[in-house]
Amino acid sequence: MEPEIKNKNGTDASYTEESVSFSQITAVVTGWTLDFMFLSLCRRFKEGKLDEFNETLSTFESISQSLSLKGELQEKIRICAFLARVMHGKQLDVQFEDDACVMPLMSAAKVWSNLEDTVADKSLFDNITVLLLVQSVAVCLEKGERSSASSALKWFQKNHVLPRNVGVKLSTVVTKAETYHPLLMSLSFSRLLETVQSYLDAYLEKNPSDYLLKAATKMVQSSHNMEGVEDAVTQDSPLSEAADEPTRDREKEENTACLRTKRKLLSTRITDVWKPETCKKPFVCVRRISQRELSQMRSEKSVDTLTNKKKQKTRKPPQKWTAKLDRYLKEGVKCHGPGKWSRILMDYDFEGRTGTMLKDRWRVLARAHEVG
Repeated sequence: MEPEIKNKNGTDASYTEESVSFSQITAVVTGWTLDFMFLSLCRRFKEGKLDEFNETLSTFESISQSLSLKGELQEKIRICAFLARVMHGKQLDVQFEDDACVMPLMSAAKVWSNLEDTVADKSLFDNITVLLLVQSVAVCLEKGERSSASSALKWFQKNHVLPRNVGVKLSTVVTKAETYHPLLMSLSFSRLLETVQSYLDAYLEKNPSDYLLKAATKMVQSSHNMEGVEDAVTQDSPLSEAADEPTRDREKEENTACLRTKRKLLSTRITDVWKPETCKKPFVCVRRISQRELSQMRSEKSVDTLTNKKKQKTRKPPQKWTAKLDRYLKEGVKCHGPGKWSRILMDYDFEGRTGTMLKDRWRVLARAHEVG
């Protein structure tokens, strides 16, 4: 019987090779694999797990380079390149372009401009473009890189068509180095991540990449069901336990051996969840620190503390309201109504003033009966 089975399998294999070329089968399997890796990358992006994202991205890149891809798969490769740049957006030392002056979020904007056809909602495309611009400047200011922030703004003005009011406000922000300007606070990095995630959700709904995921889910569910049936049979047949005990002992030994082998093959390293730069723990050196180095570190720390205290004590002088700014405020309230200070801030350049300042000034004008 055994030779007959082998011959039958051999016949099936030869028939498959004759009817369909193996290269075509490989292309289909590769497409399914890339779809699954793309879905995994989207999930890692949503979870914010940088280490797992980089590992998946490395696998995706190596598979995608194995053959020439077109159409939808090529589109997904561009989306992955965009996600990689956004994911590393706060790491200014990470470089994706040949030009060292192009930082991750600037590079993301270049890739994003080629993905306009994948966005059904034009306003969503424009929102992400503006968020990339604002955060390219904001991240530089957070790191104390004022010149880099100015270079990023000039690069965007040269390579992209931007809303005029946003460009003017960002110029003021860079000039005064206002890290906590309302514009930067409202168009934050977390908002950028949320908006990109909403784009991914819409894209995946229109272009599902879950064939392998669904197949694997069914396989896992069926294996769980089979385990439940086996457990029920074992519990209902107490007489068969004694007879099957030697067999179970042998199976237990084999399973133990397999588990030991797997422990050697699989990595036991636990990857940390990605956190922003401000939340990371300081690096601890194992090398012994000399007394001289220790005193030097303490002196540097004391100098930094004094510098920080001086910065905290320094306050900006109160800014005087000009007739032009009062006119902007009146026009904004006339257009949007009182209380809509954040919207009014987006329409005019109030030279770094906040919504609270606009509210206080409006009260002053109302008391002086200067408003209609």
